[in-house]
Amino acid sequence: MSFRSRYLTAPIMRWAEGALPPLSDTEREALEAGDTWWDVELFSGSPDWSVLLDTPAPVLTENEQAFLDGPCVELCGMLDDWAITNENRDLSPEVWRFMREKRFFGMIIPENRGGLGFSAYAQSEVIRRISTRSITAGVTVMVPNSLGPGELLMQYGTDAQQDCWLPRLASGEETPCFALTSPEAGSDAAAMVDDGVICKGEHEGEKVLGIRLNWRKRYITLAPVATVIGLAFKLRDPEGLLGGAEDRGITVALVPVDTPGVVTGRRHVPCGQAFQNGPTEGHDVFVPLDAIIGGEERIGQGWMMLMSALAAGRGISLPSLGAAAIAFGARTTGAYARVRRQFGIPVSKFEGVAARLGRLAGLSYQIDAGRRLTCAGLDGGRKLAVISAIMKAHATFRMRTAVNDAMDVHSGKTVIDGPKNYLGNLYRAIPIGITVEGANILTRNLIIFGQGAIRCHPHLLDEMLALEEPDRKLALERFDKAFWGHVGHAFANAGRAFVRNWSGGRIGPVPPGAGAIARHYRRVARYAASLSLVSDLALLTLGGGLKRKEMISARLGDVLSELYLMTAVLKRFEDEGRQEADIVLVDWCMASGAAMVEKRFAEVLRNLPSRPAAWLARIVIGSFGARARGPDDATVLACAALLTEPSAARERLTAGVYCGAGGDEVKTLETAFDLVVETEPLRKRMAEAKVASPDEAEARGVLSPDEAARLREADAAVAEVVEVDSFAAQALAPSIDIEKERAAAAGAA
Repeated sequence: MSFRSRYLTAPIMRWAEGALPPLSDTEREALEAGDTWWDVELFSGSPDWSVLLDTPAPVLTENEQAFLDGPCVELCGMLDDWAITNENRDLSPEVWRFMREKRFFGMIIPENRGGLGFSAYAQSEVIRRISTRSITAGVTVMVPNSLGPGELLMQYGTDAQQDCWLPRLASGEETPCFALTSPEAGSDAAAMVDDGVICKGEHEGEKVLGIRLNWRKRYITLAPVATVIGLAFKLRDPEGLLGGAEDRGITVALVPVDTPGVVTGRRHVPCGQAFQNGPTEGHDVFVPLDAIIGGEERIGQGWMMLMSALAAGRGISLPSLGAAAIAFGARTTGAYARVRRQFGIPVSKFEGVAARLGRLAGLSYQIDAGRRLTCAGLDGGRKLAVISAIMKAHATFRMRTAVNDAMDVHSGKTVIDGPKNYLGNLYRAIPIGITVEGANILTRNLIIFGQGAIRCHPHLLDEMLALEEPDRKLALERFDKAFWGHVGHAFANAGRAFVRNWSGGRIGPVPPGAGAIARHYRRVARYAASLSLVSDLALLTLGGGLKRKEMISARLGDVLSELYLMTAVLKRFEDEGRQEADIVLVDWCMASGAAMVEKRFAEVLRNLPSRPAAWLARIVIGSFGARARGPDDATVLACAALLTEPSAARERLTAGVYCGAGGDEVKTLETAFDLVVETEPLRKRMAEAKVASPDEAEARGVLSPDEAARLREADAAVAEVVEVDSFAAQALAPSIDIEKERAAAAGAA
């Protein structure tokens, strides 16, 4: 044993054992599930830009593009969201049939098992496009391709299970749901009371060893129409029929809905949406042991399996829905603000409106950049646990901001419900995305930094694992190596942070050819070094208490999240060929991100319990308050202009949005937008001649008959766009005799 180990490391190790609480089984399994990638580079304090920029941009195969342009567009044309949500409370039988025939539920399943075998990017593009047409349809397609039986079977199922179930899931012969959440245990899996007991019972006429299940679950999407349930439960073996311990841990099994004792069919109504969601119960349901996904060897591994599957699925489904909502809001709001006139000018010309449009444009570019980068990572074979959590939380958080902005600009147009309102249903659905697949409060406060700090730090996890090593000599040896590596890393980052911050960000690594956006790369490198230093100081001074300082943890997680999105923006700009028109969007995203990062650093250092550590960090990183102020007005107005003028930049920004067909409300808006832009020179000519109407302009020779007719056509299209729905009183209250009520009221008067 070296002098350092005996006299320096050993006392520090004893202190660390008291400061850092042992990992629980669920924490360990969550940490071991999934992979790290670019998040490690950001947390290192000195990101290697080649890791980011050498990652291939996500692209669709010929078959994937054909599906997106064919069956996906055809499906969107079949969807009437008002009828789905307010009249039928479900997708039509024709839509269900079409989705099964075209294997929308089998995108994730390989072709050799009967599925489409799509990449993560292709799945994301399909979900994104459908979601711009109907949230109900988007969620219905999303769930079987996300966390559920299909994903779990592909990762962990036995060959026999895969042969049996995957082709039937891909074809839609079987409709899956996954039952995890119960009234007693939402996000806290350890509190799960759903129970499985090893026993002997009858299955298909034979006495076999199996599991008797009892459960009560809720919020389960597709449960009312499911034919097979993926069920998470705690398994016990009180009679020792398997040998070993009685409590065997969280386990996952497939339970056919027609098994005696299974109860489904009732529905929840999530925020007024019509996708199938409801509770399920099981009362003394017996299934054989081979119902366990992966067989007996996977007993007790359910939480690890779920976390691993979630690491992939969570990075696709809700980020796609969030990106869809933001892009749809950006496109429709830009068009509406251009065609809607108040006080004689388009409302887009008012700076208050333009501020919302600018943010919509920036958020659309930013979140779709994050979605694309995440898909690229997933398609590289990685299960991105921390990055998926970042994208799920921040895509849905920013979806809420974007849809609120869109609603504010549309004003009364989208307050009144009816078929003409293309935003109201999306607005009502926002809390669903915020809540599901890990509530955002939990994800932001506990998971992003809590897991990110441990998984992404180059030494922290090794230190924690060394502390749990039962061989004390080996534990000291491992801790010594990890701890002094940590010390060297911390000092190196302190030096980097000091130089990069006190040079005003002028010193820092920049990839070759960065050109006009080199300053943005330097700024990210500066913040990454600061994050690494501040994180180490927080961990050093708070130890295991950092887990309970959720607001500090959340703010550090916000910094990591913002750095991920900022670098995703830089990556998108490079992947799309460094489009000159998009520089204002990059500038908006980077300025917005910088303001958030500096605000969060200031908040962390203001609230860090150790004041000496806080002041040390302030001196090193030069943080004496948030100095970045966000995008300036010129940048905001330039971003807003991209949404109100036809251009290649506008098409890139809202690519993949379903723009309607025939005479539906979105197509009507698109037509009006095109006509208004086309006839704008005619309107200017009228203004210069001081004439108020096309008829007068034609009569005075200001416009030709054809020009006047075109302008009248544009005015009619705009009038159709700004129109809202109204309903007969009896249609809104069919169970009430309106005339009788009126007569009674008149008599009483």
